[in-house]
Amino acid sequence: MALDVDISGADDLVAVENSDGAHPVVLVCEHASRHVPEEYGNLGLTADHLTSHIAWDPGALETARQMSALLDAPLIHGRISRLIYDCNRPPEAKDAIPEQSEATPVPGNANLSTEQRNRRIETFYRPFEKQVSDFLDTRGAGAIVVTIHSFTPVYLGKTREVEVGILHDEDTRLADAVLNSADAFIVRRNDPYGPEHGVTHTLKHHALPRGLLNVMIEVRNDLITTPDECATMAGRLSQWMLSALEVLDCQQVREASL
Repeated sequence: MALDVDISGADDLVAVENSDGAHPVVLVCEHASRHVPEEYGNLGLTADHLTSHIAWDPGALETARQMSALLDAPLIHGRISRLIYDCNRPPEAKDAIPEQSEATPVPGNANLSTEQRNRRIETFYRPFEKQVSDFLDTRGAGAIVVTIHSFTPVYLGKTREVEVGILHDEDTRLADAVLNSADAFIVRRNDPYGPEHGVTHTLKHHALPRGLLNVMIEVRNDLITTPDECATMAGRLSQWMLSALEVLDCQQVREASL
């Protein structure tokens, strides 16, 4: 059974699912779709390129949806390809509109004028940024930001051994607790990416200023190729999250009693 790739071309550039979910976790999936709006053609790429990991995070949306159901947590996800605009990058980042992804040049992103670049920022990034910000504001100080991504098993010809990466920026609280709860797979901290690669924008921009617990989860995409595999992974990740939050809650209670 094929995964839902969410390339319907709907008018909404960002979607919110299970908005009334009772759990404090707010799931965010920035690279959920490979949709390229018609006005951009194929960006000078082949159909294979536009279905590959350079265009989106395969399996990430289905895994996030399964976690949303298991935790009863809201899910916010983007509905355009990261080749058009990478919503996990700030406007000033060069790779927010990548001229090359891995080893693949993206002709449709080359030599954009300031006006063209600003149009993409305002059209695609700002609505996503606003939706995440507004939603977290409605949730208040108890919200917990968890972003869900996937990564390719082979990058620039190098095989990656890690299966699940637990990523963080300056705030390590939730990442530490999740790492301590992980009981399966090859799980590593800030691997295959870390803050030095510019991948923690959502955490830095939305969670850190609000003082919210936060973590970014990267899953190797060969482990989430079917709905059943996504369900298995979501079950494991959800259990890690619940265990980690229980530990953190106990720590807070102990600290408050001192």
